Amino acid sequence: MFYYYLIAIFIILFDQVTKWLIVSRMHLGESIPIINDILYITSHRNKGAAWGILQGQMWFFYAITVVVIIGIIYYIQREAKGKWLLGVSLAFMLGGAIGNFIDRVIRKEVVDFIHTYIFNYNFPVFNIADSALVIGVVLLMIQMIKEERATKELANGENGTHHS
Repeated sequence: MFYYYLIAIFIILFDQVTKWLIVSRMHLGESIPIINDILYITSHRNKGAAWGILQGQMWFFYAITVVVIIGIIYYIQREAKGKWLLGVSLAFMLGGAIGNFIDRVIRKEVVDFIHTYIFNYNFPVFNIADSALVIGVVLLMIQMIKEERATKELANGENGTHHS
């Protein structure tokens, strides 16, 4: 379980260092093309949640984030033993949640900078913490599918039915 917390700490540090670089070296709104028409580093701030919803509701975010962090730590301690994929998914979510929480507490806004255009769609600007949260959720879904399949295989084996 110790490794899961190391993953979370790495994500938090990577997230905070990249945000510090953006804040200290770029003007708000400045954009640097990485791959024209696809990927840019754009200095952006968000006082809300994903896609800018719930702008300015900081106390709401503080409360929700504390509950989420406590819940994730609880699940790491209680459920991740022997389930490395579950532990890694929770570590990514923990790192992402804490990364954006630090921004909200210190800056009163979240620093975003990864700006993509996917199939000409101007995707909302995001950051490393957001990416970690999404990766964590995807890994959690994979873990849940694996567990569901294992449960079905066990049930089929106990019933004497076996599908190839």
